[in-house]
Amino acid sequence: MGKLLMIAVASALVNNVVLSQFLGICPFLGVSKKVKTAAGMGGAVIFVITIASLVTSIIYQFVLQPLKFEYLQTIVFILVIAALVQFVEMFLKKIMPPLYQALGVYLPLITTNCAVLGVALTNVQKSYNILEGVVNGFSTAVGFTISIVIMAGIREKTEANDVSPALQGTPIVLVTAGLMAIAFFGFAGLI
Repeated sequence: MGKLLMIAVASALVNNVVLSQFLGICPFLGVSKKVKTAAGMGGAVIFVITIASLVTSIIYQFVLQPLKFEYLQTIVFILVIAALVQFVEMFLKKIMPPLYQALGVYLPLITTNCAVLGVALTNVQKSYNILEGVVNGFSTAVGFTISIVIMAGIREKTEANDVSPALQGTPIVLVTAGLMAIAFFGFAGLI
C-alpha cells in the first residue's frame, strides 16, 4: 500500500506530466481558457489514461511479453489509445454535447497527446505490475487535471487584469506555465 501511495504522489505532484515532464503541453495551453472546459478535458484525460494504463499493461504482460513482441509496444499502445479516445469522443458527443463542442479539436488530440503514450511506456520502463500501472496512470491524469484547472483559473483572472501589451496572449500564458512549473518543483521534497 505504501508503494502505491508513493507512486500516486510522485505521479500527480512531484513528476507532474505537464509541469515537470513537459508532456501534454498542446491541450494544456489550448484548453485552459475556461475552468469548466479544462475540468471536462481533465475528466476525459483521466478516463483515457487510466483505462489505457490498464489495457496496455494487460496487453504487454499477457500478449507482447510471452510472444516476445515487446518491440511492437509503441504501435500497439498507440492503437489502444486511439480506440479509447474514439470511444470517449462518441460518448461525449451523445451524452454531453456542450462539452463536446467546447473541447472541439482538442478532444481528438488526446490520441496524439504524448502524456497518454508516455504513461503507458513509463509503466513498462519501470516494470510496474498491472495495479501499479493503473495507479500511475490515474495519478498522472489527476496531476494533469490539477495543472490544467489551475492554469484555466489563472487565465480567467488574468483576462480581467491589466497586462502589458507585450505580454498579452501567449507570452503571459507561457510565463504563467513557467511559474507554475517552478511552484510544482517544491513538491520534490515529498518523495
